[in-house]
Amino acid sequence: MNIDSQWLETIRRELHRIPEPSFREEKTSRFVAERLDEMGIPWTRAAGTGIVARCGQGPPCVAIRADMDALPLEEKTGMPFSSSHPGMMHACGHDGHMAMVLGAARMLSAAEPEGEVRFLFQPAEESGGGAKAMIEEGCLDGVDVIFGGHIDRNFHVGEIAVNTGLITAYADGFEVDIWGKGGHAARPHEGVDAIVVASLLVISIQTLITREVDPAYPSIVSVGTINGGDAPNVIADHVRLEGTIRTTHPEVRSRILRGLGRMVSSMEELYGARTSYAITGRYPPVVNDKWAAGLAREAAAKVVGEERVTAQRHPSLGGEDFSFYLHKIPGCFVRFGGFKEGCGEAPAHSSRFDFDERVLPLGARFFAEAALLSIARLGGGSG
Repeated sequence: MNIDSQWLETIRRELHRIPEPSFREEKTSRFVAERLDEMGIPWTRAAGTGIVARCGQGPPCVAIRADMDALPLEEKTGMPFSSSHPGMMHACGHDGHMAMVLGAARMLSAAEPEGEVRFLFQPAEESGGGAKAMIEEGCLDGVDVIFGGHIDRNFHVGEIAVNTGLITAYADGFEVDIWGKGGHAARPHEGVDAIVVASLLVISIQTLITREVDPAYPSIVSVGTINGGDAPNVIADHVRLEGTIRTTHPEVRSRILRGLGRMVSSMEELYGARTSYAITGRYPPVVNDKWAAGLAREAAAKVVGEERVTAQRHPSLGGEDFSFYLHKIPGCFVRFGGFKEGCGEAPAHSSRFDFDERVLPLGARFFAEAALLSIARLGGGSG
């Protein structure tokens, strides 16, 4: 199956111009709906700005997912199709993912599959909650298997990475509040400096990885924000820390969560502060089903050749809410090579992120092939 590369590039660039935050993808959703209407593919709303489109009739039923939201970044790529929304940017490839899935929809509509293919255009992957909201509104009802993917600049165009088992980390957010006792900076002995306590806690947290976790299991604890204090000559009475924990093994995850709680509470005994600790924004890991991964490899080989089907060397410590779908049904999440010369210093989630658009037709063809192969193996039409 073939798809017009220029059409895909145009789709991607139009979407790139209108990045929107999680659950507020109004223009994006309208653009996707208009393209589906042009193809004569029926669709319905889900999870607010999400879209569920359908091609063919099942059973069987195969789902293909694209994420829609962007990031709160000021774009600095200088591209002629840069963001028209100040402070927002497609810096993670979601514009490309939507173009791929629209391309797959175009091909599959013409192919008339002997089963149903359901296209999930999902809001709010970045902030969390989008996949769960789609599931709660029934987007997986009757679905047998699901496929998703991500443009990855660690691989070259023409490579598709397919793995069985765990491919992304557990991702847990955390919030820590520290309350001290305010006072004049010239008389620190009369107060409890929440900034000093917070600083010591940040340093202590690092030993969770270096001294309490088996180094065979990749893990990270990062503090992303510290907020506290009102004036340079005042002892701060409150500081809030926010961060993320990434782990690849359930026992390691439990140990880090317990250890962080222990370290936070120890600040009370050591420094006379008062503390609270909460875990927020939990993502389970993405765990690819063996059967679905086999289909994905076969589909990838049809698109790029067996010699270009590769694999991740180790699980990514990134979080991905595709994991929520895989807790419900079998599926596989792959990586599409999108390396672009000159962008080595601009990784995903940076203001200069870009990818090689030649990946777009490969991703679209992969999704179409994976859908037809799945339908054939599940008892539908021939692949």
